[in-house]
Amino acid sequence: MGKVILAGAGPGDPDLITIKAAKYLAKANVIITDRLVSKEIIIRYAHKDAEIIEAGKKGHSNNSTRQPEINQMIRNFYRPGCILVRLKGGDTAFFSNILDELYTLREHNIPYEIIPGITAASGASAYCGIPLTARGLSNSVRFITHYRKHEQPATYWQELAQTDDTLVCYMSGEQLLSVLTQLRQHGIDHQKAIAVIEQATTPMQKTTVYHFADLPYAQYNFQSPTLIIIGKVVNLHPLFRWKENSGQTIPYFNESIGEYPLSYFACH
Repeated sequence: MGKVILAGAGPGDPDLITIKAAKYLAKANVIITDRLVSKEIIIRYAHKDAEIIEAGKKGHSNNSTRQPEINQMIRNFYRPGCILVRLKGGDTAFFSNILDELYTLREHNIPYEIIPGITAASGASAYCGIPLTARGLSNSVRFITHYRKHEQPATYWQELAQTDDTLVCYMSGEQLLSVLTQLRQHGIDHQKAIAVIEQATTPMQKTTVYHFADLPYAQYNFQSPTLIIIGKVVNLHPLFRWKENSGQTIPYFNESIGEYPLSYFACH
């Protein structure tokens, strides 16, 4: 009968893809993949005759594909009897724009299946030795994102500053200074720390830890993708980290040419 598979590819390390997603890639006729999905995943798991189409968002880059275009791709490339895999970075449920694609599939009566993946928060916290919840430190986690164009009221920042929940900020690297300034202005506990994880779970992973008590007022410049963890649990990082920071400085996705450097594929 065929169908569209909406699958999460995991946070970066090709070994972190699920077995079920790998099985569908092995029999897919068409794969529409986010640009930040490791090409090693395609090399290892995709059917040799599958048509590979790169599509996805990359910040404000001109290389980005708009969501309506991706929706149209799914319509154009799906045929009855075809297995089309829409491969998304991380998990399908976290900031993945899956709702737009689900509406497209329902509107055109295209059968589909959703396969979860390891989200960036889980991958980054594990590879940094930072449990997102820990007895006596945090009982809950909040997944948020922050864009400059989406200004939030003061009550929003005050609530985030006062909560004991661990905060995980997706896609907020460029707005890190704004996020930290707002939290500090609204009285966040200085015992909490900030972990900035660049390119989590890849050979270029780099983790930088800051404390609110001694944060400089300066603009930060981190390589995308960047995930931010804020809370008392971050103080566990020096004790339980098992992966050292990479000495490599090349970002694993080169925006200027739209490709990954070969060094990215030298995974563990």
